[in-house]
Amino acid sequence: MPVHRLIHDKAGSVFAYPAELDAWWQSRQQMEARAAGWAEEKRPSVAILRFNDLSKERDQDYFCDGVAEEILGSLGKISGLRVISRVASFRLDPQSANLLESARKLRAAFVIQGSVRKANGNTKIAVQLTSAATGDQVWAESYATDLSDIFAVQEEIARSVAAALELKLTTSESAALQWAPTSQLQAYDCYLRGRKHYYGYGPSDVDCAIRLFEKATRIDPGYALAWAGLADGWSYTYLYSERTAEALARAQEAARHAVEMEPKLAQAHASLALALSLAGAEAEIENEFETALQLDPNLFEAWYFYARHAFAQGDLRKAIRLYEQAMRVRPEDYQSPLLVAQSYEETGSPERARAVRLLGVKLAAEHLEYYPGDVRALYMGANGLVSLGRVQEGLEWAARARRMRPNDSMLLYNLGCVYALAGKSTDALDCLELAVDSGLTQRGWFLHDSNLDTLRGSPRFEAILSRLP
Repeated sequence: MPVHRLIHDKAGSVFAYPAELDAWWQSRQQMEARAAGWAEEKRPSVAILRFNDLSKERDQDYFCDGVAEEILGSLGKISGLRVISRVASFRLDPQSANLLESARKLRAAFVIQGSVRKANGNTKIAVQLTSAATGDQVWAESYATDLSDIFAVQEEIARSVAAALELKLTTSESAALQWAPTSQLQAYDCYLRGRKHYYGYGPSDVDCAIRLFEKATRIDPGYALAWAGLADGWSYTYLYSERTAEALARAQEAARHAVEMEPKLAQAHASLALALSLAGAEAEIENEFETALQLDPNLFEAWYFYARHAFAQGDLRKAIRLYEQAMRVRPEDYQSPLLVAQSYEETGSPERARAVRLLGVKLAAEHLEYYPGDVRALYMGANGLVSLGRVQEGLEWAARARRMRPNDSMLLYNLGCVYALAGKSTDALDCLELAVDSGLTQRGWFLHDSNLDTLRGSPRFEAILSRLP
């Protein structure tokens, strides 16, 4: 909000001009609408909930999540349908009395619920499609399979949903639904387990994911999705915990295997682009990102990491365009609005920066209601809050994050940014030193991140820079 501050003997006071307030409010509404994609979205939309594990041992949650995610991915290939992201859909509680209301808040017109029961080598999958507006059941079906037909069942479910919503598939969309990523069920099981760990986004989670993805590729060397998952795992390792030549080489090697196995797999090209962006090769990076987006214009990860790459290259206007596309594809994501705010600010659009920060903080808070242990949401939200002038609230979020992962180098770096923005230089430098002690070596971040501008020139900050390669 555009305010001016007066300081006098007893207290400070703020005021704003009516014209400024009107302009700010209009900008905020426009940004929220554009970020959410409300203005032009006319496709039917669907949210896919976690499938319930009805197995006797209740030990198949990773498989249930995997089946739901595969159906989500299949439906995402249909251009006439908007599919709510996994992160947003999976936080809906199928047992909640407010389920349909929560789905409507995500702008989901329909909800898919399901269950999986595994027993004696057989699997039963039950699925139903419900209208979020009326609560009426639109379609339902049960499938019995011995798992050898799991991909055929997932394809049939996607086709049945499309038919129930009166969507006509193109020839290419119909062919895409027939694609089976592997013929080896053990490899598929390892991949699903690995993906479950990867979404934990912690160093130990990703280590487990890497081992499972590696096992999947040993069982089926032609499993492109497993190679892409492995590449993403090593890219994460290189970025956040082990910046070594070996980690970088493994990320790039795995990503190239994925592309070789499935040249038309968008995720493979996005994984390769991310791995390449860690070490240059600019022309190839852009080509891989563009290829991924041509193959799947709704692939959030491609827009998001392409935007981050453009920002790191100093092309702020391109970063803005790409972040805005990421917000269009996944309007419930808190990361893109909080990150694009810095680019708006540095290109002379402070009101837009403020509007998207407000949106990003709101989305982060909603996300944390369902995932209170998400450290990234806490530290990114903390940065947004401090930038908005809600300093104490931001510092409280930062403290919560640090209690969860006190030795996480990426967290420590971001806390350094938060403390620097809050004017706490000593705390900021303490965190940055610990981040480097814990293995963070991204010299470019320290050199170019405007969050750290208040620290530049101090002897301690220069000493930190001298330790970075």
